[in-house]
Amino acid sequence: MSEHTFAFVFPGQGSQKVGMLAEAYARFEAVRDTFAEAAQAMQYDMWDLVQNGEQSALNLTETTQPVLLTSSVALWRAWQSQGGPDPVVMAGHSLGEFSALVCAGALDFADAVQLVRQRGAFMQSAVPVGEGAMAAIIGVDDDVIVGVCDDVSAGGNGLVSAVNFNSPGQVVIAGHAAAVETAISALKEAGAKRAMPLPVSAPFHTALMKPAGEKLAQAMADIKIDAPAVPVIHNVHAQPESDPEKIRALLVEQIFSPVQWTRCVRAIADVGAGSVIECGPGKVLSGLNRRIDKSLQSYSLEEPDALMETLAALQ
Repeated sequence: MSEHTFAFVFPGQGSQKVGMLAEAYARFEAVRDTFAEAAQAMQYDMWDLVQNGEQSALNLTETTQPVLLTSSVALWRAWQSQGGPDPVVMAGHSLGEFSALVCAGALDFADAVQLVRQRGAFMQSAVPVGEGAMAAIIGVDDDVIVGVCDDVSAGGNGLVSAVNFNSPGQVVIAGHAAAVETAISALKEAGAKRAMPLPVSAPFHTALMKPAGEKLAQAMADIKIDAPAVPVIHNVHAQPESDPEKIRALLVEQIFSPVQWTRCVRAIADVGAGSVIECGPGKVLSGLNRRIDKSLQSYSLEEPDALMETLAALQ
């Protein structure tokens, strides 16, 4: 395993914040150009929203998804503009899988940014605002969390399930708001160190998202998908896929299936990557990755100095 053999990973919802990427935008023409391209595709000034909007507006799913995808693609292009080499593999957390596929050359950026706005709208409309919820559970074995969710769901107070296996000891649950509340209480009794509601507006990656998956399949039907130039490890089964039609099916399945992030990061280590570069705002994935595999060196790209330091470290 070599530190100089590296992977790129792309964050999902929860990494957005007002004011993000301000320094990168000032420093890199590639970032400015990417946001201009997004504005043209989306018909609104996304950069103004990111810098001057309300956090509550940024947190709405159909806004968050195109904003985060654009941010990740902008930083990838900034990396490329500075001579950054390609990674051996990519992966993205939930929405971040779309960012990875754009950066790997499988999806056109303009297509993808409009597609993920639709994806966000489909996910939001699948369950009315206020009826769904998500929560992060810290410090309990995965099996215990799955068992508690099964018991609560069987109790008739709505559906709740484990949806993001983020790292050993950190799992996100989601479902009907009342069922999530019940599960939080039960998991605290079962020894959870923390159980925190998440600032998201729909119960992602649950069976409640199947109607959104059907709509996404229709929206994606005419979108061109190419074989990725860099392998992308998928959330559903933690394996790369080169067949465009299988990628299309996995992107639909992902919307109502658990995110197997722990397995994705282990798959990254298995291909020999010694370093993982987080390409997007924040360092959420870097924290998770360290808990999954302490041998992996983490870098992040949001700040221009960090991007240049990462480039120097890996050359």
